[in-house]
Amino acid sequence: MTRISSDCTARSLEERPLVCFNTGFSRLEVAPISLPLSSTRAPQLTCSPPVPPRAPAAGSRAGPPGGRASPVRPPVCCSPLAGRGCRRGENCVSTPTRVQSHSAADSINYDVQTFGSSLPVKVMEALTMAGVDDQISVKVNESGWAWMVCGERLIIWKICQTAVPKLSVCKELQLPGSEYTYTADLVAVSSAAPLETAPVQSISVLAVAAEGTARLWTSLAQEGNYTETDVDLGDLCNFVVAVTGESFILSSMKSRLLRASADSSGKLQCRALQQGQGVLSGIGRRVSSLFGILSPPANDTLHSVLWVGGASCLYTLTSSSLSKWEVDDSWEHQVLSWDVQRALTESIADAIWVSTRKYIFILYISLIQSGLVVLAAAWHPSDAPCLAYFCLVTLQDNGAAISDQFTVEVTKYSPPFQSEEALQATRLALPHRPGSTAFLYNQELVFACSTGTGRGGGLPDEKISFSSPGDGVRGGGCCSDLPVFFSQNSGMVAVVARESASILPETMEDSLFSSLAAAPEVSVMETPTRAEPVAQEDKTRLLKAAFLQFCRNDLVGAQTVTDELFPADGDGDEDEGAELDGMVTRINLDLVDDYPASDPRWAESVPDESAGFPLTSLIILHQLEDKMKAHGCFMDFLLQVGLLDRLGHSTVRSSVMATRLLLCEHAEKLQAAMVLKNHHTKRGELVNRAIGIALQRNGAAVPPSLTAADVFFREVSQISSVFDCLLDEEERSLKENPVDSVQWAEGVLTVNNIIKDMLQAAGQYRETKAFMYRASGSSAAEPEYVPWTASGGSGAGVRSVISRQHEIILRSVYPHADSELRSALCEQLVALLDIYLGGYVAQLTSLQQQRPPGARQERYDSLEMEYSQRRSELLAPLLELGQYQWVAALAEKYCDFDILVQMCEQTDNQSRLQHYMTKFADQNFADFLFRWYMEKGKRGKLLSQPAAQHQQLASFLQSHQHLSWLHHIHVHDYCSTLIMLEILNKKYFASIN
Repeated sequence: MTRISSDCTARSLEERPLVCFNTGFSRLEVAPISLPLSSTRAPQLTCSPPVPPRAPAAGSRAGPPGGRASPVRPPVCCSPLAGRGCRRGENCVSTPTRVQSHSAADSINYDVQTFGSSLPVKVMEALTMAGVDDQISVKVNESGWAWMVCGERLIIWKICQTAVPKLSVCKELQLPGSEYTYTADLVAVSSAAPLETAPVQSISVLAVAAEGTARLWTSLAQEGNYTETDVDLGDLCNFVVAVTGESFILSSMKSRLLRASADSSGKLQCRALQQGQGVLSGIGRRVSSLFGILSPPANDTLHSVLWVGGASCLYTLTSSSLSKWEVDDSWEHQVLSWDVQRALTESIADAIWVSTRKYIFILYISLIQSGLVVLAAAWHPSDAPCLAYFCLVTLQDNGAAISDQFTVEVTKYSPPFQSEEALQATRLALPHRPGSTAFLYNQELVFACSTGTGRGGGLPDEKISFSSPGDGVRGGGCCSDLPVFFSQNSGMVAVVARESASILPETMEDSLFSSLAAAPEVSVMETPTRAEPVAQEDKTRLLKAAFLQFCRNDLVGAQTVTDELFPADGDGDEDEGAELDGMVTRINLDLVDDYPASDPRWAESVPDESAGFPLTSLIILHQLEDKMKAHGCFMDFLLQVGLLDRLGHSTVRSSVMATRLLLCEHAEKLQAAMVLKNHHTKRGELVNRAIGIALQRNGAAVPPSLTAADVFFREVSQISSVFDCLLDEEERSLKENPVDSVQWAEGVLTVNNIIKDMLQAAGQYRETKAFMYRASGSSAAEPEYVPWTASGGSGAGVRSVISRQHEIILRSVYPHADSELRSALCEQLVALLDIYLGGYVAQLTSLQQQRPPGARQERYDSLEMEYSQRRSELLAPLLELGQYQWVAALAEKYCDFDILVQMCEQTDNQSRLQHYMTKFADQNFADFLFRWYMEKGKRGKLLSQPAAQHQQLASFLQSHQHLSWLHHIHVHDYCSTLIMLEILNKKYFASIN
């Protein structure tokens, strides 16, 4: 088995030292979110473009030999390699590992490897002496510390030992007596200095029995020196968490929270955390919810506590709510309490059963870069068999509120439902590095799965069993950015993605290997040399090679290549930036427009110069899905090697666009192509005719071994060319078929649905995946954004297509349609117009965000005038046809006040007018209405406004004094009437003199 090594030559895996990453994650404590790779670089290397080996086929990948931890690589340890140096600044080494007995032969994509040094003698003795009834519970902290509870023994040790033996740390402490079983959740360690570097004498330990007996060691170096305090939580204690200010948070099962810290004598002092916000804590649940704070119900149970050190925030997750506190050294302040049960129940149920009859059990909370992750389990009592479906819900914390937009990922882990207590045995470990892999674990297994937030497809879900005799997972967490678990038989082990496991479609890699192998050899060291620049074609190949290394989990190799191609400390000239934009755009376009060379039908049709990413699926839809996965992997690659934020602008459709948004456009077109392919399956005759017209116009030949659909769906970037062809086919059908025939109406409805569904799918992708393409806060001002779904121009421009369809429907179809068909046509047309007008809004919004503000005011004013004119032209015909429901929907959404006023006047609906005055008060709808009455000569209606509008009308009439006196009479303000008449009288005599 071989891999791509960091010197770009093929070496065996046994020869390659394992690289560890900084910043870890533990269940209850979270360090600041890890940033992209640090400025520390891997060694500068001279090499030829990597020629990767072929990966074994899925299901037949070479597994490691027997043994608990895979011997493929040395034990995982903290290493200063790979551009992510050891955070602790120590020369960490790996000491001999324990005898291992685990076989990972059944694991396809992951290896189980020993982590850190061998277990301390005290831990080994505790395991050996543990009785049948002694429960062993272990917690791994991201700082490199771990602790094990065995009966009433507490052993704390440093996982990643230093090179100096005398600095090794392992301490055994005696826990206070308890009638209940201890767990590692009831222990926490703290220090004024970062735990990674804190000396043992500065580390304090707090352990609390379930009944509330708290034992505090102010210095771990003095095992026999502690103070003991009885803490009244009103219920059983279930979590102890170290927070800022060398203090701790203690929680009870019924959600009572205490903050504990040592006084000058070393005695523990406790006080309650305030539930709610001061005066709000005494008001009702419904009223307090308006301020973002929910009072907990009486039967609420606390399931998880999370401390985010970087943000100084504490989260608690109960069976009904998610709460957040901002915590300082001496105070804490509750920021929000979100009704998690109400918000998530329906979404989770819909994702599993498309039903609302279910039971949802909230279990756990964790944190990754893309948001807060909640682990939940759902089951349906009437299912046979009744399974517990584990779900991962990713939430966005906006500071003072949780966003209504969240993702629900139903994992493939669905064991038989036994009880709610059994569900709580499943925990969650989330490595903090950029990525989307989560690890569910209990005593019997570790289950690797996706959180659903990644850009690429990621590795498949996989179960790793720890159920051999005498074995079991006794706890876990994250350390050195890896998921680490304590195995009864093997001690500390890490679950690591295999180097041979790639997130790209397998046959795409095969072709890429071939294309890179055939490329001329180029030295990476030469790329930054100005005197001897590397040809852009070779740079593109090298960037593709780096992308492949990334997909095979070699982030270090990928980072090395990209650093050489595009040094972070370069002079940043425009030519170099344009080169990067061009290469990235070209590679992504190669992905979405790839020739499926592995499909034997395409063997003679692939251009010789193609060095793309072939796919093998014989089914077009699967080919499109694979291209979307590859695009997601490419976006993840650009982010993690630091190129995404360095992208600038590209030229498309004769205008400039941010390169990030152009990459998004490629994915949107992939989404639209998948929708078109689904319609092609159902309406093959119509779509095939449109495809034929499109290929004919583009001069594309169809080889005998292929169909027109094969050729058309290959070039995804040109997918919008089908729109105009669909309209041509629609008009042909309208002319050839009688008005009263089924084909006459069906053709129009089908074309409407195809165009609408394609554009809506593209828009939905743009909206839901915006986080993948969002600019960094330090990025330069971006040009005007014109989505492809808002492209103009004659022919295939989407705006032109929708305008043309608008005319066809209202002039050629609507007059001959019955009421049922008219209703269906209007609904479809309004959906198309919604897309049309939304494109203008996106353009105007991008111009509003120009820096400095108002930088392109003239362009903005011109576009706004064009938008207002086209909006009126499109909505007015529907108003004339009396389609008030649809007109109101669009006019309200896009604030076309003129259309709204006309509609209310035509229907004599004064109450709706008053409703609009209130709804659009901040946009001065009342002033618009008053001006409209003035322009139309409807002064009677102007002066007969209801009392609620009198003040606004009086303000408006100040500039129309010849009418204001009439208003004063109407409201019986005779004093103001006399004053106004006197002013008008003076003006009159002054004018005649």
